[in-house]
Amino acid sequence: MTSAKGLTPLIVVMGTLLSMMASALAAQDASPVANALAEQLSTQEDMLQDFYAVRQGRPAWQEAETVGSFAAALRSLAADGLNPQDYRPDALVAAHRQLGGEGSAPVDQARFDLQASRVLLTALRHLQRGKVDPHQIDTDWEVPIDAPPLDLAAVSRAVDAQRVEQAFALVRPSAVPYERLRAGLARYRYIARLGGWPSLPPLAQPLRPGDLNEQVPLLRERLEIGDDMDVKVAELFAGVTPRDTDSRRYDERLVAAVKRFQQRHLLEVDGIVGPRTLEALNVPVAERIDQIRVNLERARWLLHGLPETFVLVDIAGYRVSYFRPDGTTWQSRIVVGRPYRRTPSLRSEITHLTVNPTWTIPPTIRREDVLPKIRRDLGYLQRNNISVLNDAGRELDPHSIDWQNPGNVMLRQDAGPDNPLGQVVIRFPNDHMVYLHDTPAQQLFSRDQRAISSGCIRVENVMTLVQLLLDDTDTQRDIRALVAKGETRNVPLERHVPVILHYWTARVGEEGELAFRPDIYDRDDELLDALDRPLTW
Repeated sequence: MTSAKGLTPLIVVMGTLLSMMASALAAQDASPVANALAEQLSTQEDMLQDFYAVRQGRPAWQEAETVGSFAAALRSLAADGLNPQDYRPDALVAAHRQLGGEGSAPVDQARFDLQASRVLLTALRHLQRGKVDPHQIDTDWEVPIDAPPLDLAAVSRAVDAQRVEQAFALVRPSAVPYERLRAGLARYRYIARLGGWPSLPPLAQPLRPGDLNEQVPLLRERLEIGDDMDVKVAELFAGVTPRDTDSRRYDERLVAAVKRFQQRHLLEVDGIVGPRTLEALNVPVAERIDQIRVNLERARWLLHGLPETFVLVDIAGYRVSYFRPDGTTWQSRIVVGRPYRRTPSLRSEITHLTVNPTWTIPPTIRREDVLPKIRRDLGYLQRNNISVLNDAGRELDPHSIDWQNPGNVMLRQDAGPDNPLGQVVIRFPNDHMVYLHDTPAQQLFSRDQRAISSGCIRVENVMTLVQLLLDDTDTQRDIRALVAKGETRNVPLERHVPVILHYWTARVGEEGELAFRPDIYDRDDELLDALDRPLTW
């Protein structure tokens, strides 16, 4: 009697034998097209060979209905911000129709089958990982694209069922932000089909609450189209929207709508329609559509395989979010790098903290900012508690240095209230020498535009974030007690926490609304150009 434990290898062997027998029978009964496929497959790329391997060499695109459903699915990729014409759905249908006549050679049918499958796999990769390779447009890109491998068996079943859109659904990022960006794209394209929103003419002076102005009705129309106007349910049922009897009045309701618009566009939320608010109002809907499309592409680069617990730095949005193990999210405002000292996109792990840090001045800041000040006044070093060190860490006499040609000396600022790193630094390995840290310049967080650092990320209320990281990684430390000791020391985390620095100029707000941000690093246009560049086959 065979035990249940002994059945397992027997079942595996029998399954293998049955599979081999089925393959042999399939080979004996193979169609001329399948034979032609087999002859051509050996010279094709690995993914194409793998696709036909799971199909046991069967052609995929011999039925007109299958090709037609494929073409329809390709056209639907517009909803993801991709260009359906990259995948030539009409040409595929036309080519298949041409092959349908009498005398069509099996080798030509096989060649078509291979090309259609190549288009399918390309579309799947683009939808899963992005069409554009980020390394081609950002030489400093360091974020690995961790999309899972394609489930080719499931893709094959979707093809056979003439439901290619199911295969697309398998690989599309499943994260909620991606779906909301898709919904926003559909909404803005609907607005575009209706003619877009009106453009407001220049104002002689900023529009302030209570003002009378001939442009107010046009402003109201613009905000209604953009869903910034708030109409209460009771007023909708009554069929009226109370407002000042004079339609030219910039009333409280319209002021509230402008404030919502300013909030979504990272503008000063003051309800005043000045030059910057007017400029944002007048961005055409077509440009907003393009902005959503490039951020869908960025989402395809990033929104795969995210851990439950991680720190996300939204560079263009000036915000850090810590997604905690208990499912809550802690958020705070940040300061990021200036356009000429950009905060890079990267993915790493927070390994340790530095309490009461000293600051070794980075080479760029040393060369461009600090050395000119030292050359003008050597007393700058003492006033700012900066020591001069050789490459072995030994302190040097500043008066012994030729500051016109100082060589490889290091400049290190002592810990203290004036240290730019503040009381604590959150460290993670990267080639750019950037990190998250405290700052004595707390007033900077009140600004709406906060691209003013030298690349590192200053975090408001960073002590709260640090204590959460300590608690959530079972690192038994009290950050405030450590700071109070005044010692400079590193504190390793018991468990590393993933950290992602990424650049979004359109994202979904807390209530599901689209929020647009200034393209502070001028990255959108280059990505859009690459996204719209036609594919070559």
